[in-house]
Amino acid sequence: MAAYASLKSRNFQFLLASGVLAMLAQQMLSIVVGWDLYQATRSAIVLGNVGLVQIIPPILFTFAAGYAADHYDRRKTAILTQTIVALVGFLLAGAGASRGVFLIYTCLLLVATARAFQWPASSAMLLQVVEPGNLTSAISWQGTGREMATVTGPALAGLLIAWKGSGSVYLAQALCALASLACYAMLRLKPREESGQLLKGRPPMNWRQVGEGIRFVWRDKVILAALSLDLLAVFFGGAVTLLPIFAQDVLNVGATGLGWLRAAPAFGAALMAVILAHRGRTQNAGQVLLWAVAGFGAATIGFALASSAWVAFAMLFFTGVFDSISVVLRLTLVQTRTPDHLRGRVSAVNGLFIACSNQWGAVESGWAAAWLGTVPSVVWGGIATIAVVAGIAALSRSLRHWKNEPVPEAVEVA
Repeated sequence: MAAYASLKSRNFQFLLASGVLAMLAQQMLSIVVGWDLYQATRSAIVLGNVGLVQIIPPILFTFAAGYAADHYDRRKTAILTQTIVALVGFLLAGAGASRGVFLIYTCLLLVATARAFQWPASSAMLLQVVEPGNLTSAISWQGTGREMATVTGPALAGLLIAWKGSGSVYLAQALCALASLACYAMLRLKPREESGQLLKGRPPMNWRQVGEGIRFVWRDKVILAALSLDLLAVFFGGAVTLLPIFAQDVLNVGATGLGWLRAAPAFGAALMAVILAHRGRTQNAGQVLLWAVAGFGAATIGFALASSAWVAFAMLFFTGVFDSISVVLRLTLVQTRTPDHLRGRVSAVNGLFIACSNQWGAVESGWAAAWLGTVPSVVWGGIATIAVVAGIAALSRSLRHWKNEPVPEAVEVA
């Protein structure tokens, strides 16, 4: 079946496994860091600063990371990033009681820097391991793997903390990073078409070179509109940050209910990713993307107004469903319309958009909740998301008419 064609590629199997293991390590680290910091300080500000620490490297290094992905060996770059993540895990596991706020923040900064370089390198490798016709399937399976890691990572971290303490989670996270490293090392990629030329005369890393990605995005109005749509939708419509308040004060479901609410979007996203893998290429993709993001906004409003935990769970499930459609279509768009020699830099720009929307969206959610109240802030966030869709649909004719037609790919696939 076409849905499983990408999974027949040995290289894609290792690329998929490396991404899932890296996400598993990331989720475990986020849980144990939050636990340790709160146990040590009992400070919401210290917890909030975790997001600030992790947004700094993408802002500082995004363009340099994209340049590295386009002009250096992508596989070796990914291996180096996972080496750093593993070493950080071993350091925190061995620090024991001396794990303080400064050490944890410093380690988070190092991990976020490594991930800033990993994202464009691993993303740009995708069309080196799958045929263009199998791209939607590959992206969908990657999405399924990420969502499964998003669900299982926090659960595993919680079990390990209860069983053996925080040190065991840091150790498990380091081992996951090492396993991800091994998967990257097992990749056998055929040389890129431009690689010989790049090795003979690699251009210097200057503002012109590192800025090629953002210039390409600015010139390609379809990609620009799609990335802007995601940025603004997640900025206004994200409700995940406020889930502890909903669980405790609105729905009265406690910590157990919070876990189910937190997992609901991942369940929805994973299911839809599997469905998209079996559907193949989505026609009239621009209109589907716009309706999916509007559906995300509507489901967000439904969640905010839910008086039952089951209704709230269902609405969050549908936010994951609609978000999965958006993610698969957006990544397909970026991959198929970007030439290989720019794919790392454009992927880096995409990663910066994602990081900013997630982290600054969390800040916006907190401030809006403090100003308007928890439920009204999420309702207005959903309304703002739908308004963003209407605005971009009106302004971007190119996105409305994007058909997701197959694009010939010059890169030789391993």
